[in-house]
Amino acid sequence: MDGGGDETKFVSLLHPYMVEVYVARDGSEACLSLDPPKAFCTQGGAVKEVRLELSFSRYETYEDKTREVHRQKGLMAFTTAAKEYVRVL
Repeated sequence: MDGGGDETKFVSLLHPYMVEVYVARDGSEACLSLDPPKAFCTQGGAVKEVRLELSFSRYETYEDKTREVHRQKGLMAFTTAAKEYVRVL
């Protein structure tokens, strides 16, 4: 390049980040996760960082497309506030 022997090598990564998006089935919450189980969820215009631990529940068809439904793991799954989340594929 400039003859000084310092060459910059670029590495190409296909997917340096995997983004997962989940939406609560009741539409009350949307979550974006770059580094599971940490996620950023929005509810009523406010954004907060949460620990979103989900387990796969089932597949379902919606508008001729298949989507994944997940439920909360651990003790949160047994509370009245337990939600189901749909993973946006």
